[in-house]
Amino acid sequence: MNALTLQSASVPFRMHDVSLRLPQGTLAGLVGPNGSGKSTLLQVAAGLLPSTGTVHWNEQPLPTIPVLERGRTATWVPQEGRFEFGFTVKSVVSQGRFAHGDDAYDVTDLLTQFDLLDIARRPVNQLSGGERQRVLLARSLATEAKLLFWDEPLAALDPRHGLEVLMLARRLTQAGATLLFSLHDLRVAHCLDYLVVMHRGQIRAAGKPQEVLTPEILLEVFGVRGREATGLTLELP
Repeated sequence: MNALTLQSASVPFRMHDVSLRLPQGTLAGLVGPNGSGKSTLLQVAAGLLPSTGTVHWNEQPLPTIPVLERGRTATWVPQEGRFEFGFTVKSVVSQGRFAHGDDAYDVTDLLTQFDLLDIARRPVNQLSGGERQRVLLARSLATEAKLLFWDEPLAALDPRHGLEVLMLARRLTQAGATLLFSLHDLRVAHCLDYLVVMHRGQIRAAGKPQEVLTPEILLEVFGVRGREATGLTLELP
């Protein structure tokens, strides 16, 4: 089953003629320079931005899926966690259950998993950027959705929390979820099943990371040269 299918999706001045198919259980990354269309593609795929072309979730046309069912099927994490009101961490994470109704879902395990339990009563508008990002990720998982769209989820996280999120992403996809997220650190690509390279609003290359991140692509798209080198490798204890 194709969990996500885009066919000839376009947004004027931002993205042109993008087609993409991600089977269920895929951990996919989206890379490209600033302004290349990564966030636009994610928003179109998540049903947050109108486009021409078609978007299917689990082989069902997105416009035919009722709003509440969308909230149970897919989840979105934006680049920046901005909160105008001082809701507590726990209440914001619990908001991920909105589409399920008042089902008394206990978010304690999620708070623990994202290292938020000790600050569960703190207002979210008083947190650091990394803490806010972990709140958004926890809220995303509270939906129990199997189609996940995360826009640069690692950017604000410290090394340990970043590694934990990557390991979590792998466990989610192994359990049948499909996850598409944008990132800038190309060193993370080797952890992924599939990599999409955006350039000037179009998909320049897509496939297995080792097949996509060629010297030619790196130079053309990113303007850098790549070479293998010995460096620091971080792992969780």
